[in-house]
Amino acid sequence: MASPSGSLLRGITRNVVVLGLVSLLTDVSSELLVYVIPLFLANVLAATPTVIGIVEGIAEGVAAFVKLGSGAISDRFARRKILVGTGYSTSVAAKALYLVAAAWPIVLLARVADRIGKGIRTAPRDALIADSTPPDMRGRAFGLHRAMDTLGAVIGVALAAVIIELAQGDAALLSAETFRLLALAALVPGVLALLVIVVGVRDVPIRRPVHASSGAGARRLDSGAGVVRDLRGFPAAYWVFVAATGIFTLGNSSDAFLAIRSQSLGVTVRDLLLVVIAFNLVNSAIAWPVGALSDRIGRRRLIALAWGLYAVTYVGFAVAGGPGAVLPLWLLYGAYYGVNEGAGRALVADLARPERRATAYGILNAGVGLAILPASVVAGLLWDGVGQAAPFWFAAACALAGLVLLAFVRPIKRAG
Repeated sequence: MASPSGSLLRGITRNVVVLGLVSLLTDVSSELLVYVIPLFLANVLAATPTVIGIVEGIAEGVAAFVKLGSGAISDRFARRKILVGTGYSTSVAAKALYLVAAAWPIVLLARVADRIGKGIRTAPRDALIADSTPPDMRGRAFGLHRAMDTLGAVIGVALAAVIIELAQGDAALLSAETFRLLALAALVPGVLALLVIVVGVRDVPIRRPVHASSGAGARRLDSGAGVVRDLRGFPAAYWVFVAATGIFTLGNSSDAFLAIRSQSLGVTVRDLLLVVIAFNLVNSAIAWPVGALSDRIGRRRLIALAWGLYAVTYVGFAVAGGPGAVLPLWLLYGAYYGVNEGAGRALVADLARPERRATAYGILNAGVGLAILPASVVAGLLWDGVGQAAPFWFAAACALAGLVLLAFVRPIKRAG
């Protein structure tokens, strides 16, 4: 009988491991900053929750269109690596802007550039993982990628906590000097990730069926406008999943609101980062085995479990009355991420033909990005206009509505 570790490693290819390492290094870079950016906006630049929501919403909304185009271009030219490298390079360059940010519009510009980079790379990267993996082992491949990505987050947040401890101790508010130290440190692993892409990532030839490579239908499929018009390449279950994810995401505002909510409950900057480390450890520990589990029991029920965990977490943040609730809620949030990410990405690969796979990721990611724009703006308006609990009640309601529609995502089909 194969050992559990051996079972988890079956089907894991070079590209999966290398792209996991790239994501690990990139998350070290990103997580040095991501949870302190909203604190920088609020504590140093005196931005309101509405402004923070606008910054996060615009950044994700602009990136949504890039995600759609990047996936289509990747499928058309069958070249994933160059777009993956371009996306990661853009995000690294964006982080340099934080070194000179003296007003929230500069932070907005940096966030938009960073999200554009993510938009360029995400669909072709996920498609390359799927292209590199046997169909019945995609769950474990995406689970491993998520685990490595999240391990990078653990390292990044831990480094941020160390820098904050050395720079300002257990101060309740973030200082401008500390934020700029974090921004400078974030550039190093970002550059290392680019080197790994150049040396280690390989494109995988895409097998195209005859009907996708000849005739007027192929010309329509391969044209930029045809990507939008030709909806026949995806089964109904795919579109239902896109719609369910969109409804869910309408309440899935930026994690910036979890950070400032935790701070409002009495958690210091340093302690918030320690809580986030625990959140990422749970996420990383769960992602790989749950991804492998989705190969055996199906994706949909695990995604439903994840969205249920999300709803419970956000209800908890809505009713929390003190700092003691913050750690358990972040741990539950980590469980949501660990269950959801690998299963969701593997489900998209199951439902899309190989020659349309990056487009499928691009459409889904674009829909998520467009939904996050109002989600973050509405969360900020609810916070300022109704109260701190309001955006969390709204998020839980959207998660439950998405769950209802998710029940209609069937049958689950597996593409080659």
